[in-house]
Amino acid sequence: MCELLAVASLYPTTVRLSLDELARHGGETGPHVDGWGIALADERDVFVHRAPEPAAQSRWLRFLGDAHPRSALTLVHIRKATVGDRRLCNTQPFVRELGGRMHVFAHNGTLKGLDSDGRFVTRRFRPVGETDSEQAFCALLDRLAPLYEQADSPALDDRLACIAGFARELAGLGPANFLYGDGDMIVAHAHRRTQPDGTIRAPGLHLLCRTCAAAEDGMSLSGVELAPEGRQNVALVSSVPLSAEPWEALAEGEIAVLREGRVERRFVA
Repeated sequence: MCELLAVASLYPTTVRLSLDELARHGGETGPHVDGWGIALADERDVFVHRAPEPAAQSRWLRFLGDAHPRSALTLVHIRKATVGDRRLCNTQPFVRELGGRMHVFAHNGTLKGLDSDGRFVTRRFRPVGETDSEQAFCALLDRLAPLYEQADSPALDDRLACIAGFARELAGLGPANFLYGDGDMIVAHAHRRTQPDGTIRAPGLHLLCRTCAAAEDGMSLSGVELAPEGRQNVALVSSVPLSAEPWEALAEGEIAVLREGRVERRFVA
């Protein structure tokens, strides 16, 4: 299965992936050789770079890491293809505009029967590639669109209710771990994933929250390097723990809302 990573920080921070553990999962120590992508939010816009190649051998990823781009909301995906060929159009995270802001999405798992399920028919938003993940994203945006027709910035409770309902239905089709970001927050939905013993079960995502003072040089863990400004708070969600620190496994069906370096809400969809 693919691997996901989300980082939400109080101040914009760097996320260095080029030579660290997360990138090594993409073809060196892990089987996720079919592509990688990173999305860095910048207010209503987002910088996205994707490549249908192993992250561990990617010169583009190394270049991006050396450039030290900063963002307060970062979303990363490393792909092991199950639906759709190794092509750019099938490489996550996916991005679309809705309500005058960019929305991003990444998912892991296989959603059986999604393409023929009337609950996930795409109308306004259409997939470019072949993956069930992109179709799921388009279906989610179709559900969110009416909220943005009523207000430029829909209420958080309304957005979360829509996303939670979508997550519940999606989980009935297969592993439904996903990250969704709208420039204001990242929503992480944990479900099931293939475990080291081969079984498909929870946990699908893990959570870690960190704080450091301005006097510190920075925070680093395998796969991520974080450079603070002032007193930095950082919340991370990952498919698998990326360090020896006490990552917390999210429960099956649990949603965590990451915002300004903290977990703003946690609830079961």
